[in-house]
Amino acid sequence: MPAPSGKVAQLGAALDAGELRAVDLAEQSLSAAEDVGGRLGAFVQLQRDTALADAAAADQRRAAGGIRSRIDGLPIVLKDNIAQAGEPAGCASRVLEGYVSPFDSTVVARLRAAGAVIIGRTNMDEFAMGSSTENSCQGPTRNPWEPSLSPGGSSGGSAAAVASDIVPLALGSDTGGSVRQPAAFCGVVGMKPTYGRVSRYGLVAFASSLDQIGPIAGSASDCAALLDAISGHDPLDSTSLPAPPLATADALDGDVSGLVVGLPREYFATEGADPAVLEGVHAAVADLEAAGAKTTEVSLPHTRYAVAAYYLIATAEASSNLARFDGVRYGHRAAGAEGLTGLYERSRSEGFGAEVKRRILLGTYVLSAGYYDAYYRRAQKIRTLLRRDFEAAFAQCDVLVTPTTPETAFRLGERTADPLRMYLSDVTTVSANLAGLPGVSLPCGQVEGLPIGLQVLGRATEDATVLKVADAYQRLTDHHLARPEPSA
Repeated sequence: MPAPSGKVAQLGAALDAGELRAVDLAEQSLSAAEDVGGRLGAFVQLQRDTALADAAAADQRRAAGGIRSRIDGLPIVLKDNIAQAGEPAGCASRVLEGYVSPFDSTVVARLRAAGAVIIGRTNMDEFAMGSSTENSCQGPTRNPWEPSLSPGGSSGGSAAAVASDIVPLALGSDTGGSVRQPAAFCGVVGMKPTYGRVSRYGLVAFASSLDQIGPIAGSASDCAALLDAISGHDPLDSTSLPAPPLATADALDGDVSGLVVGLPREYFATEGADPAVLEGVHAAVADLEAAGAKTTEVSLPHTRYAVAAYYLIATAEASSNLARFDGVRYGHRAAGAEGLTGLYERSRSEGFGAEVKRRILLGTYVLSAGYYDAYYRRAQKIRTLLRRDFEAAFAQCDVLVTPTTPETAFRLGERTADPLRMYLSDVTTVSANLAGLPGVSLPCGQVEGLPIGLQVLGRATEDATVLKVADAYQRLTDHHLARPEPSA
């Protein structure tokens, strides 16, 4: 069985051998971010001076034999909703223009401790609300495979940066598929860890019971190295799992013999799914079977209610979380407003984009008197039923394998006027967030030159198993090595 292929190991070996310096890597990434990243609209900010200083420190550590982790000295980018001391954290929203974070999120503190070199912040859908990275005050991000297409969302900037080889590693956030869907559209690997596995302290909240920070990289082994660096219990996050940091990179042995793969029939019968995408996923399942895995069909009968339940729960939590942005303490403050109520109304009206306003209105409605029981409480009951569906399925198998998305990347602007069609882009991803499960998307082929995403879901806390299956598949195939031609 071939060894895991990933840039983390390759670059680490080159740094160890003195063939490359961390400063060289940082310079290369910054140059590509300005050039390719600029054409794609992938970045909202670059941090040249601090990145080069951190890279120089990494070179000095390596020379002295003080390497901190597998990712020491490697360039990484952050989604614009992850707090970083002394840097803007704008969430691609006018309402947070001018805001500079006074503190580091826990994941940033852990990246610093691991020696990673942060080179900048990536574009996103405003407050992570979207599936196309078009809902941004910075303008849209474009797909590296075809600039007229969406890179997915809401972590589209991070996925595009990795797919374009600007950086080997990136962080995004996944509330209903916002790491996995752009990973699928851009042909890279993206993971949503088990809920609570990675601290949310310093992540600007969208829907607190669903949000998770997750790694994006070129391979499963690279995702594992990054996840290991940022995982572990955090007393600053009350939802953090009481568990030590993971060591998933050590569990990647390529062996899936005897492992039982469940195929949820509902995920392969999604209305409007591209038959070519389903064919690619079935071919990937056959590859796993050839490596010794077994397959069985399972059912997740409440899947058809998942998108509706998700958009009730997520918007309800968003309406509560975003109430803090009122123009008083930080961010955009409307000029000439009369009275406190007028200040609130004008600041929020001017600061929030159309999609964020839509979700705040929906969330406020479903939490209002007379509608709470009919909508929000009922959605929470569906959430419980979905969790039970997964428990029953995992009694029959070790992991579930599905399409990450029912189709390949769609055109920019194609769905902005049809929110319901845009929301249905999340049909195969939202259930994992509602149930708190780990999931990873990885490339498994192409349709007309565009990547197909394969999704692997696991039991809660079994993040290592999900990555092990993804890595084993990548040892058998080379789909993850494909990269788009640089855009002109």
